[in-house]
Amino acid sequence: MCKFIQFLLIISVFVSFPLLTNAQQTTTIRGKVVTSDSNPAEYVTIRLKEKGQGAITNNKGEYSISRVKEGSYTVEVSAIGLQSEEKTITVSSGETATVNFVLLENTAQLTEVIIRAGKLNRFAAKSSDDVSKMPLKNLENPQVYNTIGKELLTEQLVFSVDDAMRNAPGLQKMWEATGRAGDGGSYYNTRGFIVQSQLRNGLAGNVTSSIDAANLEKLEVIKGPSATLFGSTLTSYGGLINRVTKKPYETFGGQVSYAGGSYGFNRVSADINTPIDKAKQLLFRLNTAFNYEGSFQNQGFSRTFTVAPSLSYKVNDRLSVLLDAELFQGRNVGKQGIFFYYPAAALGASRADELNVDYRNSYMGSGLTQESRSTNLFGRIKYQLSSNFTSSTNFTFSNSFSNGLNPYFYLIPDAVITGNAADTGKANYLARADQSTANSTNKVFEIQQNFNGDFHIGSLRNRIVLGLDFLRINSNQHFFGSQLDVVPLNVAGYDYSQFNGSTMNALYASGPPQFTYPIVNKTNVLSAFASDVLNLTDKLSVLAALRVDHFENNGGTVGSDVAPYNQTALSPKFGVVFQPLKDRISLFANYQNSFTNKGIYNGYDVTAPDSIARKIAKLEQANQFEAGLKIDAFSGKLTTTISYYNIRVKDILRSDPNPLAAARFAQTQDGTQLSKGIELDMIANPFNGFNVIAGFSYNDSKLVNADSDVVGRRPTTASSPYLANLWLSYRLPDYTLKGLGFGFGGNYASDNKILNSISQGVFILPAYTVLNASAFYEHNKFRISAKLDNLTNQHYWIGYTTMNAQKLRSFAGSITYKF
Repeated sequence: MCKFIQFLLIISVFVSFPLLTNAQQTTTIRGKVVTSDSNPAEYVTIRLKEKGQGAITNNKGEYSISRVKEGSYTVEVSAIGLQSEEKTITVSSGETATVNFVLLENTAQLTEVIIRAGKLNRFAAKSSDDVSKMPLKNLENPQVYNTIGKELLTEQLVFSVDDAMRNAPGLQKMWEATGRAGDGGSYYNTRGFIVQSQLRNGLAGNVTSSIDAANLEKLEVIKGPSATLFGSTLTSYGGLINRVTKKPYETFGGQVSYAGGSYGFNRVSADINTPIDKAKQLLFRLNTAFNYEGSFQNQGFSRTFTVAPSLSYKVNDRLSVLLDAELFQGRNVGKQGIFFYYPAAALGASRADELNVDYRNSYMGSGLTQESRSTNLFGRIKYQLSSNFTSSTNFTFSNSFSNGLNPYFYLIPDAVITGNAADTGKANYLARADQSTANSTNKVFEIQQNFNGDFHIGSLRNRIVLGLDFLRINSNQHFFGSQLDVVPLNVAGYDYSQFNGSTMNALYASGPPQFTYPIVNKTNVLSAFASDVLNLTDKLSVLAALRVDHFENNGGTVGSDVAPYNQTALSPKFGVVFQPLKDRISLFANYQNSFTNKGIYNGYDVTAPDSIARKIAKLEQANQFEAGLKIDAFSGKLTTTISYYNIRVKDILRSDPNPLAAARFAQTQDGTQLSKGIELDMIANPFNGFNVIAGFSYNDSKLVNADSDVVGRRPTTASSPYLANLWLSYRLPDYTLKGLGFGFGGNYASDNKILNSISQGVFILPAYTVLNASAFYEHNKFRISAKLDNLTNQHYWIGYTTMNAQKLRSFAGSITYKF
């Protein structure tokens, strides 16, 4: 393994591509536009006056005009309401030219000018460097993704990644963060499959608890099976969630904030940035936050502390280094989750709102707490090999830790407790139990070497990424637990506080726990991948990518002993984009793949009727076909994506249907699941100061070859089939009250079946509509904000196989000083 890592480091220094660079017959003009305060100038137009070619700066102020023939040109930078600036340049074939601009306006002035002109779609992201592991405009990308940027996070007064996720179309929160090492952060669903936020800047970056937004620059929700570029270990068949963190910049500045609100909410945060040397080559930034919140129920709290320093060093024009870290520390009480181990008919209810459960009762006392810690360390060495090729060596180390108690609840039918058959069809009892972790850790190490190129072969433009990746996961988790008691529901004056930290600790001190479940094992994944976007014409491009993935499970214990095994996989990806109107409309289609290493299972051998054979499972495969339309129209005031997808998962392990006795204890690998649907994402700026974000999705998931108990039914992990999100934002015009704005919106989810089988029946978490609002006043030195979440005080639940009551109406206010 050390030889492989050494190979990555050696190749990052010595590999170059002289043969490809000699093939270029035209040149590229690129550069960066910044304001007078050294911040990037976004959405500014760059054009060559003599040719009509042009580009628009991205969120980093960067632009690139390709396929420019040699000669002299006037490069013009302009924006509505600004005086244009020009520079003359002479370019030669085969040489990239750089032209940078510094606008006289500062960031605030530039933003005001563009907003005043009604041309700024503040919430739209035109491009991404991470989604395809190369700089690529949204219109050029055959894959669907959603970006939730810092402007929206600020306006909605978002403090956690969970709150930010409500802006992603087709994404639904399914389970609260457990705080436990290994399974850690919150669970979501996209396109019918469970996913967690386990990627940070495109690499491993798991967090055990709910993830604070203090260090969050933007979220990227990438849709569909994406193993080709990101691997299968940290992604799901529905997609992945990538957190892009804040980076240092060249000027001194920052802000400090205080926020407070309902349920004892208190938060103090700071964002401080400064150059360390006069040349502004060494830059430092620190983000930090302390966050406390109680519960809308009668017990529970969460207290977290976050520190996220980052340091960048520009050694010279070709070499730069970035180092950063995220340190999370928390103490919390696990949020109430009620499990279902009995059929819906035995409970006498088919919906959560029919149960005899008090929405605001936690059914526990104090002290059921756990400690959680997460550490993410990240480094990147970026080297410009030539004008056309860049080397990026990235490494990350992620360590999660947990220790302490975690309450669990199980709904019990009356007949089980009383023994009276006449009580069947009622559920008035609750079993209370604990599932603790004891000094558990989950460590992830990843090193990835990427080479990016942008060059021409003849008249064909190629944008490529070649990558090598090594990922190691070292799990050392120790779960144990015991049931304390069974209590009646909602009996007047009943003391539910006996389920507390002291009684559980005393129970464990009196003897061994009722169960233990260790997860102690190591896995290594060695991968190589390549992706190429080839422009056949200005309007037509194709993408082809392939990953080779070698998985090593070194064995260990997952509940019981696990034998070691190795497995190699290929994961291809293809895409095509046609732009009938260049930089305005694109038609796209893609094929994407993901896979899962299922390990060793008990298989039934029909040639030996009384035997069970241990077998290595084939790769479980997910293949997606998708097609759609992307629009960037009306000078960027309307950005829309409409897509249809079809995902087929094959080779799923399921119970062997063979009627012979031995087969009842075996599995067969012929299961199939289909997940198809449509998604709509729209970000618009209809008129001056008014912005709209809207999303809609429909998902049809079905088990088409499965156990007879569930065949033809929607999986209980597939979430609500219909989801919608909306956010309306209005900033008053300058002549009314400059800096004042309002936001309003919410989320809708249809019924969610968390039990859905012949044996268990159907149990539904009812549809819900949750409305939110915000108001803010922005000044160049301060910002005052307020938000009201769950305006209508909606009672609603999330979950899969469980029901988790969600927060009632809550208010938060914040004041920020900027410097």
